[in-house]
Amino acid sequence: MIITAVSIYLTCIFSRSGAFGSSGKPGLRGSSPKPSSNGHAEEAGGNAPPTPDHAEPVLYDGEKSLVEILLFGIPDWRERAYSYITIGINVVLAIFTLDLVFRGPLLNPVKDLRFSRVGYVDSTSAKVLFREPDPAQLPVYVYYKSKDQASWTTADRIYYLGPDTDFTYPVTFVNLQPETTYTYSLSNELAGTFTTAPSASSPRVNRLTFLTSSCMKANFPYRPFTHSLAIHGFEYLSKIVRSVPSPVSFMLFLGDFIYVDVPLRLSSSQAHYRSEYRRVYASPSWSLRGLSSLPWIHTLDDHEIANDWSRGNVTEPFPAASDPFIHYHVSVNPPIPPSAPAGPDTNTTYFQFAQGPASFFMLDTRRYRTDPEPPSSPAVPDWARRWYGSSNKSSHPAPRPHHSMLGSAQLASLLTYLATPEPAHIHWKIIASSVPFTKNWQFGTSDTWGGFLHERAEILTAMHAAERDLGVRVIILSGDRHEFAAIRFPPPIVELAPHLVYDRTPQSGPHEFSVGPLSMFYLPFRTFKQVDDEDVAIKYLPDGNSKVGVVNIQNLRGGGNNEQRSLLRYTLWVDGKAVWEYTLTSPGAAYQGDGVRHRHRGVGMALRDVVSGLWS
Repeated sequence: MIITAVSIYLTCIFSRSGAFGSSGKPGLRGSSPKPSSNGHAEEAGGNAPPTPDHAEPVLYDGEKSLVEILLFGIPDWRERAYSYITIGINVVLAIFTLDLVFRGPLLNPVKDLRFSRVGYVDSTSAKVLFREPDPAQLPVYVYYKSKDQASWTTADRIYYLGPDTDFTYPVTFVNLQPETTYTYSLSNELAGTFTTAPSASSPRVNRLTFLTSSCMKANFPYRPFTHSLAIHGFEYLSKIVRSVPSPVSFMLFLGDFIYVDVPLRLSSSQAHYRSEYRRVYASPSWSLRGLSSLPWIHTLDDHEIANDWSRGNVTEPFPAASDPFIHYHVSVNPPIPPSAPAGPDTNTTYFQFAQGPASFFMLDTRRYRTDPEPPSSPAVPDWARRWYGSSNKSSHPAPRPHHSMLGSAQLASLLTYLATPEPAHIHWKIIASSVPFTKNWQFGTSDTWGGFLHERAEILTAMHAAERDLGVRVIILSGDRHEFAAIRFPPPIVELAPHLVYDRTPQSGPHEFSVGPLSMFYLPFRTFKQVDDEDVAIKYLPDGNSKVGVVNIQNLRGGGNNEQRSLLRYTLWVDGKAVWEYTLTSPGAAYQGDGVRHRHRGVGMALRDVVSGLWS
């Protein structure tokens, strides 16, 4: 659109024979009347009728002021210099547009990219991905050693790397020692480091620090004189990694690792999707301090396929888009849930793991998704509005079970995870979703969990049950929106037709922290609004081109029946500065009994509030 508009603009200007006075039209001096010998004004040609002495010079109707020329870009043939300046500004902006869209793909095909990166690391194993397109480097020998070892251990020998995996290979290091820093080295001169997690019996298992964010695009926002593959948000990310007091265990990246359709989709082929991943990994920004050894684990989102993708895993271009996600990310991600379908052909892309005082379930909200629930209907019954998460002012439809974001197998695995008790040192169940769980976003709501309210209600019920029955706190981490919001989902404690009354205790219920982008634009208009008492807004911070959440969890000493057992501190960093912090505690050991008594008190308070409201 921009290039077409500029082409029309230039054509309209330079196709006119009279552009900038070349047609011989008189200038201001020639257009002014001049007095004759008889005291009357006459035109330059000498034949015009006289005009009064007090008449001002007549200007042409088409004359534009200097402000119009420079502000609106409309040339005026009386002001050639300024007109050429405004034309030049438009041409330069068009060149910047072409540079933004094409410099990276055309000048950086990166077919010969060689790199390695750290993926999932636990207490006794680690995954590392590397790419080697040069057959002369084969076989590739993989070695590792701890900082205390003098000799190297051979971990693997790779005799073949081919185009079927885009010349990538996932290496798994096993039988490692917990809480140990290792160096790995490949015979093709790639190398790096990683640190294993604490064991379940270590005192350090009671602490965990990790990062979370989503959405990044090279050279976006655009800087004309920087490297086309530079990721500006990594400058802030490097600062964060070096600033937090505890070592960062991993980056939980919640989708939109590439933007294949922003600012322009150049192709939907498998080769193009692969090249987009290679360009991200070819970015010089990975060399910033503290980033090369940071493990990354990934979920999938729409811009790695197509905007607001909801057409399943068979429709084009999903197969082409899925291929590099499998090879570059899934291959070194955490393990799949024990209850998930297994096997080489399943390509399960949701994951489950535990580290420190938390367990994690990483959702795939794209591969198994159907179309969202249909548009609203005024005939929705009140019970459906209450149960499925909308206020009386909302018009969401009654639930339809065939609309699913997760698919039946993934939903079953998630519900099993939520219902499964955790070991004694784990007090947090953390669910990673590439799209927000809340329905408070009023723009593009159908692409979030707000478009799948039936399935959301089933999951939210399971979350409340996990907090009530297992004594854990449930946290949802999400991205996608290029904004930040924190939301609380208080449990319902009583139903008074036609309303549900929710627990008003501060911090009760699951919490969501939705953050993005890591390196992209933010929305200039506000799109978040609390619509009912089920999704309670805690904080909304939309501004900032780079947002990162730092999650620090610390188990507390003591642990008596009525004591809180663990503390979670969420710190939001915007453009390299810590701007907001929120602290949560996990339920005490006797949470279930205390919770029953508390809920009875809450019902009484809720009834009192409703009655007083009726009287008022």
